[in-house]
Amino acid sequence: MKSIYFKAFIFFTLISCINNGNKSTYKQKSVGSINSLQVLITDELWNNKVGEKIRNYFAAPTEGLPQEEPLFSINQMDPSTFSGFIKSNRLFLHVTIGEEDNYTLVTDPYARPQIGAIITAKTEESLLKLIIENQKEIINAYNNSEIKERQRRTAISLKVIDSLKEYFGLTINIPSAYRTAHKGKDFFWLRKDLKKTGSTNIFIYEASLDRITSDSLALGQILTIIRDSIGGSLLPVEDNGKFGTDYSYSPNFYVTELNGNFAYKTKGMWDIENEFMAGPFVNYAVRDTINKRYLIIEGFTFAPAESKRNLQFELESIIQSARISK
Repeated sequence: MKSIYFKAFIFFTLISCINNGNKSTYKQKSVGSINSLQVLITDELWNNKVGEKIRNYFAAPTEGLPQEEPLFSINQMDPSTFSGFIKSNRLFLHVTIGEEDNYTLVTDPYARPQIGAIITAKTEESLLKLIIENQKEIINAYNNSEIKERQRRTAISLKVIDSLKEYFGLTINIPSAYRTAHKGKDFFWLRKDLKKTGSTNIFIYEASLDRITSDSLALGQILTIIRDSIGGSLLPVEDNGKFGTDYSYSPNFYVTELNGNFAYKTKGMWDIENEFMAGPFVNYAVRDTINKRYLIIEGFTFAPAESKRNLQFELESIIQSARISK
């Protein structure tokens, strides 16, 4: 008899697990362009200081671009209309007046993958306080989610580059739309031609560890000693021009890491000496102490007729897929 009850228990447990699994499996696939944010808020709140504060943070100018482009492309709608297919937007921000002050960051509530921030407060002043206190965490969560989504799209069709590992001990997920402009032990250059005009590029080369002597001097040394000197001499340019840094724009600089390796990240503008060619770049100088070098991985865009936010975002997502062999 005990055996029968035990078998029945196992059976219903398995059925329960299967049903629970099916519930999660049936979540609809999320939708939305990269860096597109659905803001659920009443028109009244959107058109006053609450909406203004949301725009100040989530539609702030994206760092490292020559023209102002918002951090996220925002679509505002009333919370009462948030149903059906609309609930499948990959990023959403829900802001309402309610019975308590509360902030929650949720993962995959209605679709997969999906990140949502829900902010409720009794008063407008409390809403503003919660937005101010939590905007950095929310933006970071959105950014990480979009990097993963961009990498997922890239992984659908990858370019095979065995020589990159042979020459630089590097594996990186490059979309198949990119072509090899140059490959060698001196540097690697991959580029994708854009539909209108221009290109996006991945530029890889090495610098010795002594090129950067300290954190306090790192930014200047990366720009002048590495980018302008080493990089500028490597990248071929027509008509005797030279690839370098446009110092009329203030760069953004971070101490960070790339897949467990210490790294400096710089966002700024590049230009070609004596030419009307320029654009944004994101440069990772990755410290590789085992091989006694900095591995430089840079993404830069030349797209005079296009917005550049998502082009640079794709390049950064590619760079963040990089793995250095031990």
